[in-house]
Amino acid sequence: MKKTLIYLAFIIFLSAPSFGQSADTTASSDNSSISSQFDFLMKSSNNYQDYKVIKKTSIEKFKSNVIDSLNVFKNQLVTVNQNLSEQQSKIAGLEKEIADTKVLLATAEEARDNFEFFGMPISKTAYSNLMWTIVGLLTAAFLFFLFKYSQSHKLISKAQKDLADALEEFDQHRKNTLERERKLKRELVDAMNGKTN
Repeated sequence: MKKTLIYLAFIIFLSAPSFGQSADTTASSDNSSISSQFDFLMKSSNNYQDYKVIKKTSIEKFKSNVIDSLNVFKNQLVTVNQNLSEQQSKIAGLEKEIADTKVLLATAEEARDNFEFFGMPISKTAYSNLMWTIVGLLTAAFLFFLFKYSQSHKLISKAQKDLADALEEFDQHRKNTLERERKLKRELVDAMNGKTN
């Protein structure tokens, strides 16, 4: 019991200087970080053997400051989470807009590269190839018919010349035949006149 009283007196003696500390030091520790407040609490406490003797009011003040700091951090965390969810929703909206834009771009490119030809969808490349094939076939057909026409023209010219030659020969033959007939008629008339004389 005597030992207990000695310890109690010793504790009171050691804690007496802490009662004399000004409120300004405690107040200044309110605005500092938790780590510096804890350091201040450890420095301002008294030693007893291997223990630290801390005033109950200082621990309560430190606890209050820690709880206030935790509440501030919680509020900041809620704000950050709200901002994060807003940013995520914005990102999701932008990704949806990008996907929609890609679909519209693909549709526009397809519409640019394709169109309907005789009711069938066809790409511009296929249409161009088809048109050049048709132009090539028409050119080949034109050249073929031009060749055939020139061959026919040559044949017709030759046939006309042959016909003209044949007509001229026939005309000459007819003239010769008429001349022979007249000559024969004359001779016949002369022979008949010669018999009658």
